[in-house]
Amino acid sequence: MTAADLSQQDLFGAGGGESSSRRFQPLAERVRPMHIDELFGQEHLVGPDGPVRRYIEQGKIPSMIFWGPPGSGKTTLAEVCARSLNYRFEQLSATDAGVKDVRRVLDTAEKTRRIEGRQTLLFIDEIHRFNKAQQDTLLHAIEQGLIVLIGATTENPSFEVNRALLSRMQVYILQPLGDEDVRRVVERAIAGDEALSGSGVEVSDMGFLLQYAGGDARKALNALEAARSLLPADTVHAVLDRRLFEQALQHRAPAYDKGGEAHYDTVSAFIKSLRGSDPDAALVWMAKMIEGGEDPKFIARRMVIFASEDVGNADPYAITLALSVFHAVEVIGMPEARINLAQGATYLAGCPKSNASYAALNEAVAAVKGAGPLTIPLHLRNAPTKFMKEIGYGEGYRYPHSYPGHFVAERYFPEEIDTKAFYRPDGEGREKYLKERLDALWKGRYGG
Repeated sequence: MTAADLSQQDLFGAGGGESSSRRFQPLAERVRPMHIDELFGQEHLVGPDGPVRRYIEQGKIPSMIFWGPPGSGKTTLAEVCARSLNYRFEQLSATDAGVKDVRRVLDTAEKTRRIEGRQTLLFIDEIHRFNKAQQDTLLHAIEQGLIVLIGATTENPSFEVNRALLSRMQVYILQPLGDEDVRRVVERAIAGDEALSGSGVEVSDMGFLLQYAGGDARKALNALEAARSLLPADTVHAVLDRRLFEQALQHRAPAYDKGGEAHYDTVSAFIKSLRGSDPDAALVWMAKMIEGGEDPKFIARRMVIFASEDVGNADPYAITLALSVFHAVEVIGMPEARINLAQGATYLAGCPKSNASYAALNEAVAAVKGAGPLTIPLHLRNAPTKFMKEIGYGEGYRYPHSYPGHFVAERYFPEEIDTKAFYRPDGEGREKYLKERLDALWKGRYGG
């Protein structure tokens, strides 16, 4: 590629034909903001004191990860960064790009820098879908300043992005747009898009559209375009009412915001239903999360935690099942993995409950914090050398397997903490056996 070839390319690739092809693009693409002052929402990033605005004003941006729900402006913000700094913009989607595609972009970036002295911004959508090898190909390019990388993800990057790559990037959280921000996006599209402004589009039920969008600007614009397309093309005054929206959309997925309050409230309701031994209610909340696009691994991860926190030794098999469900979700993926999730949720809801081990840990932690440095009794210390044995390490230790029942009454506590029961099995499920055995072994400690 020659310098002349490169000079003919615009910010986002090959030049020419853009205006003629824009009318075939979705509305959300046609009205995408071009400059930072045109952005709505994300004031904590692009407002007067926002870090992204300040980077642009200073003329240089670091590699970043934008973590936020769909339609919150991740792609738009990346494009605005590139346009504002005159960086060459390259975009890949991790759902269909491979190592070869990344290397092609890096080769082009090197030529662009050498011939034009121009930086390349590589935007990778859904970066969490890149495997380790694909992510590793980016490390050297970032370190050498060959590219500025902006990755977009709807998933928690600390779980889904390699630690080595994550350490080289700033992570910024994008919030769902507020209703007023989405309204402004819609109104600007109606006023500024040639196809809409020419037919006098009016949204007569903005509340319904905002409720449907749920903070997702792209969803609102797609709904707007879908409703308009149901009217004749020569309509002079296109009134988009609730009936028309319902006809275009057919149904609305349950309102669920993966990055906001509804996310945490729904997960809370799910866990409380499991804890309350109501499998049917648990399935309702799980269905809402699945239909709302929640990461199935997040749901499975919460069940693994629940298996120990709320079931514990009342059913020791629960943690095994929960881990098996998590592994199945990783291997199988959606939509089939929802069957595994349903099995895990109904079992965990139906089995006996005990939080005794979790409560015991909290009490033990409090005791340790209050006791200060703990002295390990000599008979419990390891004695790998002759000198250690001579000074008393391990002296007097009684090996339980040498005694009847593989048990001998011994003091295992540190000197600073009195012997007491932190773990108090309550007799539910399998824990009933543990309670009976511990009562028999440690007379009086457990109140047996």
